[in-house]
Formats: sequence, structure tokens, C-alpha cells
Amino acid sequence: MSRRSHTTELSSIACEELSEVGAGKEGWLVENPNLLTALDTHSLALANRFMVLVLHWSNGSDPTSHRLKIRPDLSPIEAEYISAIEWLVFDDFTVLAIGTSCGFLLIYSLQGDLIHKQLVNNGKIIKFRVRGTKRDLVQDTSQEEFCVVLRTTIARFDGSDIQSMLQRWFQERRSHFWDENSMRQATKDSGNSFGRLPYQLWSVSKYGSCADAAITGIMPPPLVELQSSQRYYCGVTIGDDAVISAYRLSEDRNRSIVGAILSKVVPVTFSTISSISKMIWRSDSSPKKQEAKPQPFARASPLTCLRDHPRKGEKLTLSPSGTLAAITDSLGRILLLDTQALVVVRLWKGYRDASCLFVELLVNKDSTLKRSARYEFEKSDYCLCLAIHAPRKGIVEVWQMRTGPRLLTIPCPKGSKILQPTYRFGSSMTSSSSYVPLEVFFLNGDSGQLSVLNRTLN
Repeated sequence: MSRRSHTTELSSIACEELSEVGAGKEGWLVENPNLLTALDTHSLALANRFMVLVLHWSNGSDPTSHRLKIRPDLSPIEAEYISAIEWLVFDDFTVLAIGTSCGFLLIYSLQGDLIHKQLVNNGKIIKFRVRGTKRDLVQDTSQEEFCVVLRTTIARFDGSDIQSMLQRWFQERRSHFWDENSMRQATKDSGNSFGRLPYQLWSVSKYGSCADAAITGIMPPPLVELQSSQRYYCGVTIGDDAVISAYRLSEDRNRSIVGAILSKVVPVTFSTISSISKMIWRSDSSPKKQEAKPQPFARASPLTCLRDHPRKGEKLTLSPSGTLAAITDSLGRILLLDTQALVVVRLWKGYRDASCLFVELLVNKDSTLKRSARYEFEKSDYCLCLAIHAPRKGIVEVWQMRTGPRLLTIPCPKGSKILQPTYRFGSSMTSSSSYVPLEVFFLNGDSGQLSVLNRTLN
């Protein structure tokens, strides 16, 4: 009797260019802490400190047929390097977001053109998060966001703002209003030729620096502000000092009446003095390029904190709705956090160096439906599960959420990673019959083989 396989092989990423990101020795994909990976449905990005290698493929084609190398213009004085990467996928275009150790957000096209450059905050960007929900605690509307996580701060960009900026860039490119060289030079000089992206910024360092963080969704306002028109988000962080901490994040940037007065009066006063001085002392010197300044913080109110020295939080993974978070720690434990009640509802032990991804699978579905070509599975047909990669055990386990059993154990070769395609903006607006579930991919660094976990489990 043949052994059943629970994965499907897709293709191989093996190519000569992989040597530039460390390939060539055993375990290169998982042993290098500076090697970053980002997966889209048909693209894989691998980044070392100074270069990003992009492999793109379509259905049935060779992943190495379309290769792109992106070398951002980094500051040698600040010893700047690439610290985060992620895909931004829209209906009409796909771009790559790159974060640097100096707090800059760079957005590149699939042709390697720099589209946008913006300072988020001073410090190292450690994580990008792209997510969207159709429903939240306050209103039944779509919420699509792009979050940037730094050691002590977290920033939130609205997906519609990024999409509008990218649409203007691609329309300008197609219209040939500027020739290609002029357009590249303008973007290089200004780093922001199509407008600065608005965003909210919060300081989340009340309980120490964070190793990872996420905005889990909209939450109700505090009791004293029930009639407030401000929107509040729930932010969860993990780190060395506090395994888990949570904050209520407000859109309001004014921390006090004094701060509000200063934010209005000081800029006007300075502008008036500057204008008068220019009238008295006219200078013919050429204007200097204004340095980018970080945005002021909005209000972040601490809600709760879990301290358990010497345990440290290491990685955080959110469920599609944001109501669950899987957190790995330095003691080999995995905590399942209810982000609405801020309570740990499940605990696994004995998983050192583990990584987790949420996945949606068809569990115990009628076999006749599976064989029917007319039946299209809806979102309600899928069961939310958690895939736990335990590299020391050489396996991947799949557990049913929230309190379900272990459904599957799959051997996972040493030197492999589990990956997940990024959220696609606009996907929450699609019909239930065309729903695309969360999938988990396996990338074997030693063989270069890419495979996907089958959606059906019996």
C-alpha cells in the first residue's frame, strides 16, 4: 500500500542566482538570520542585507525564467541594510515593499523601478504585515491595512491610500508624460514624487522593545469616550521584557490640550518669523533639500501585560479575522491568544525554534462533493487550523482551532521553511463561491523544491 502524500509539488527554484543570497551550503535557507523571504502566489522574493532576488513564474512555467535583482540605494554612512520585505498585491498590479534598518519604506515595481520612498520612523523596521477583514466589532465594513513594525513603534497605512498612489504612478508611466529616464530620476531625487503616504504612528515601548507586533482589529472605545468619533485599534506586541502586551491605539495625535496648542501655534509662529527674516535678509543661495522627519505619535494606552522572566516572545502570527494569535516563546511553548478577550486559550509545549501559520482546510467533507466538478467550496466549508513547524523534530503538525485535535503530522526535511502568500487587497470583497482559502507552502532550501499543503483532509 503506497504512502499517501499530503503535499503537492509545484516546481523548483534552483538557479545560479541563488548563490548571491547564500545558497550552496546545507541549511542556507534557515541558518542565516539576515536572509528574508516573501511569497506571493506566483513570486518569491529572497533578500540578504543589500540585495533582493525575485523569482516570478506563471502556471506551468519555470520559476527561474523571470529573474530580477533589486539593489536599493542604502546609506553607507548609517550602515543601512534591508531588514524586512513583503509583497503588496492588488487587482491590477503587484509591487514589493522593502524596509530598512534606518526606518525607510521603499516600494519597487516588478521591473525594479523605485516607486516610493518614505521615512516611517527612526529605527529598524523588523516586520511588515498586510491584512484585511470584512467585519469588525464596530461596523460591517472592509478594513485593509499595511502595518510597519519597529522595535518601539508600530505604523498603520490604509490600503486604499497605497493603492491610489500606485495607480497614479502606473498611469503616469503608461501615459508617457515623462520619458523613462526622467521618471526614474525624479523619483530618485525626491524619493516621493507621487505624494507622501498618510499613516498613523504609535509608540508601544511601555513594556520594553518588541520582537514582533500586530494590529488585530478595531476595538470599542474606553467607557469614558463611548460617544467619541475616534476609531480605536487593538495592538498586540511580544518581546524580551514582556511576553505579551496589548494597547488601545487611538487615531488622535493630540495627547493633551497643551500638545494641541503647541502643535497649532508653534508651526505658525515659526513660519511667520521665517517669512519676516527672508524679507529682511534675502539670500541667493540655492535651497537645500529638506530632511525627512518622523511623524508625531498618536495616543497608545496600555491594556495588559504578561511578564514571565526569563520567557521571551519570539514570533507572532494572526488568524485571518485577527481574533486569534499564535505566539512562540523562548521556552519552546506556543500560546494561542484570544485577541478580543486578551486571554490565552490554548498552550503547546516542547516546540523550540518553532514557527506557526494559520491555514484553512477541508476537514471531513463529503467525498461526493469533492468529486463534483460543479460544486464550489465556500468560506464556511473550510476549517481554521494551525500549522506548527517544529524544525528540531523535523515535522509539521496541523491542529484544528480552537480546541480541536491534531489532524496531521507531515515530515519536513531539515533546511525547509513554511511560507504563506501575502494578503491580496480587495480579496475580502469577492463572492463566497470564489473564496480562496489560506494555504501553507513548503520550501526546501537544499533541493529548491516548492510544494503546497493539500486543502483536503479526511
